[in-house]
Amino acid sequence: MSTDVKTLMEMGFPENQAARALAKTNYKGVQAAMDWIFAHADDPDINDPYEVPKGNVLGSSDQSEGATNPESTKDKSAEGTEAGDGQSQQPKSLKCDECGKLLKSDVDAQAHAARTQHTSFSESTEEIKPLTEEEKREQSIRLQEKLKQRRLEKEEQVKKEQIAREKMRRSTGKELVTAKQKMEEDEIKRIAEQRRKEKMEEKIARQKIKDEIEKDKRERAARAKKSSTEATDQAPVATSSPPQKVPAKDYSQCRLQIRLTNGQALTQTFSSKEPLAAVRLYIEMNRTDGSGPFNLMTNFPKKVFSVDDMEKPLSELGLVPSAVIILTKA
Repeated sequence: MSTDVKTLMEMGFPENQAARALAKTNYKGVQAAMDWIFAHADDPDINDPYEVPKGNVLGSSDQSEGATNPESTKDKSAEGTEAGDGQSQQPKSLKCDECGKLLKSDVDAQAHAARTQHTSFSESTEEIKPLTEEEKREQSIRLQEKLKQRRLEKEEQVKKEQIAREKMRRSTGKELVTAKQKMEEDEIKRIAEQRRKEKMEEKIARQKIKDEIEKDKRERAARAKKSSTEATDQAPVATSSPPQKVPAKDYSQCRLQIRLTNGQALTQTFSSKEPLAAVRLYIEMNRTDGSGPFNLMTNFPKKVFSVDDMEKPLSELGLVPSAVIILTKA
């Protein structure tokens, strides 16, 4: 059992976990093994027995060059034999020829090689003194402090990531709110522009009707004046020849402005031959002042149309070429 495995076991980790973690981290130390255990704590085989690959055995003659140096071992054995006056001494440890560190087993040598990239090892008769209880406690304290520091760093990293995610979420939410507000503002502007256009078109239509009404009044006044003048000029010869009737202009269409009870107005063009009932039907289909019975009337001249008038054509009712019809509640 290697020293790192024992250290991890003294810290409370099971032997199988410790051996597996050191092997998986290429024997880069206790800290790397602990990090691996924490990262793979949920693995289903974390506690399964782990068979450490067999390395070189102390005292064997066919050690590979990756664990020990055969030539160096041979030389060391020869030197030990000569120094002991012919008495053979068994190797008790492995020694790194590059840094001089003593190692208990080939597993420790593999871990040392993984940490330092040293490749030259030889057998040694020197015995590694076990750690005292005080040294074990000090080493355990240092490892606990490193573990605590590691956990604090990990918690700090998690907090930073949470803060970054929260900032991203707030930024995204702010962008969505801004985009929504802009869409609402654009929609309000579009509706306002549409209403403005409708009001302008309605104003133009009303002005056009007023102009047509004024024009019609002027034409009627001119015709009446002309008829009066002609009648005066022809008065002396009235006994000899009958007065000729001035033919009225034949209008084929009638433009009506219909004022509803709520102040709004409808404008529509009808045939002069259509009955007043067609106008009433149009009003019932397009009125915006609610439902209910109503009467039709004109102000100039003032007249309330009766049921009998509904079947009369517009030309006969004096509504040609244009007129204003007012709705009143029945």
